[in-house]
Amino acid sequence: MAAVVTGGSRGIGRAIVERLCRDGADVVFNYATSEEAADDVVRDVEAHGGKVQAVRLDLKEPDAPEQLMEAAQAHLGGLDILVNNAAIAGTPAPIARTEAEVFDRVMAVNTRPVFLTMRYAARHMRDGGRIVNISTMNTVRPVPGIGPYAASKGAIEQLTAVVARELGPRGITVNTVSPGATDTEMLRGANPPEALEAVAGMTPLGRLGQASDVAAVVAFLTGPEGKCITGQNLRATGGLA
Repeated sequence: MAAVVTGGSRGIGRAIVERLCRDGADVVFNYATSEEAADDVVRDVEAHGGKVQAVRLDLKEPDAPEQLMEAAQAHLGGLDILVNNAAIAGTPAPIARTEAEVFDRVMAVNTRPVFLTMRYAARHMRDGGRIVNISTMNTVRPVPGIGPYAASKGAIEQLTAVVARELGPRGITVNTVSPGATDTEMLRGANPPEALEAVAGMTPLGRLGQASDVAAVVAFLTGPEGKCITGQNLRATGGLA
């Protein structure tokens, strides 16, 4: 199986890359800044017998999403799986204090690449393929200060629902996975420890999610057991949403 993962060098993206490789897929992923982090993923995957390639591309650049897909197609010789994970949160602020440039930047990274990579997949993915877009529980559990981020993810969920119907006749499934509070470097960098403890206490499972929890849901949807699930939003939140 030939897979593309956007934003695969850290956190949830890295866990998805590692899980897909462990399940036998050959994976191409992009990263925007940290070559060291990307190289670490490649070394770890290859040490366990997997096949992976990292491509440095910043998806906010207009041509980067299609460049990634073309590079992956050339390297892999086809396309069976697409996981859109890359995202930024932007600077949290009430909408009254949010500049239009922040909205534009968040949409340019979080939403436009999903449209472009899915468009490429619609043209080139093999029949029976799988597309998974990573959203957030904040589309159903909104909090103040994340307007652009929540809007970008809400748009992804609607694209998912539409494209699932468009590609269904070819046996291609298109789904969303919405993580909850997931224990990543990004989450810990944006929240004090006491806030994370409070969120864990509000969750029925009594803990933060792990990146591997989200990767397991993606693996289910992209594997043979997920072939009859499409147009859905699976919320991997530990019951928080």
